[in-house]
Amino acid sequence: MKMILRVLIVGFVSGSLLPAQTASAQKQKLFNGKDLEGWDTYLGPSYDSLKKSFDTLKVIGLNKDPRKVFSVVDVDGQPALRISGENFGGISTQQAYSNYHLKLEFKWGKKKWPPRKDKPRDSGLLYHAAGKHGADFGFWMRSQEFQIEEGNCGDYWGVAGGSFEITAKKNKEGFIFDHASPKLVFNEKSANGRWCIKQRNAEKPSGEWNTVEIYCIGDTAFHLVNGVVVMILNHSSQLNNGELVPLYDGKIQLQSEGAEVFYRNIELESIKKFPMELLQLN
Repeated sequence: MKMILRVLIVGFVSGSLLPAQTASAQKQKLFNGKDLEGWDTYLGPSYDSLKKSFDTLKVIGLNKDPRKVFSVVDVDGQPALRISGENFGGISTQQAYSNYHLKLEFKWGKKKWPPRKDKPRDSGLLYHAAGKHGADFGFWMRSQEFQIEEGNCGDYWGVAGGSFEITAKKNKEGFIFDHASPKLVFNEKSANGRWCIKQRNAEKPSGEWNTVEIYCIGDTAFHLVNGVVVMILNHSSQLNNGELVPLYDGKIQLQSEGAEVFYRNIELESIKKFPMELLQLN
């Protein structure tokens, strides 16, 4: 019988927030709907359309945004964080977090930019982001990625050394999350690669709002798309001089990656344990 994961919103237990440095309120809005307070922006090399490559000599850098890649706008009657996608990079929280339930909504815009103008719209929700900006291809921090891309929402990518063990099986598309399969290691140095595909597509059609959620406690994480558990991830770690070391906390970073996207209602709530019945297998 095919296994299907679904969320039962019961038994939710929350505890004190555990950021990297100090405790704060149990639940908070990471996006205030007015400005980018509490966030840093980073934009990497600019893309040269004539040479069809990124110009590594033209790095925009930290908290410099001449083209207003990141801005606050009104969409459908509510404030939203707009990421234009024109320059590759990200916007990250200034604070690091651990042991939380993160929930936000996203909606694709219409604009697309080279070198992804003819490809699916792409962004990404990076969590446990640590270390220097631009570690991955000059654009993003070392992290665990909840993929936000048309048709691939909920996939996993290990960014700049991020690593997880995921129960997965291989088919012609690649490795796909499968609860009954053995755990495999996914990172940029692994024989399995750093990409694992979500169990099934739960994303709404482009132009509609989607809800994505991450539950993280210790070294374990759950990816949810529109209320559906699409992946369970174990033993969060990072490559450090070829060795895997724990990666249990970090900043949250949203990618700018060639497509206009809007984010809103970005909320984080501390948890001490997972909901008693987060998932049910049939």
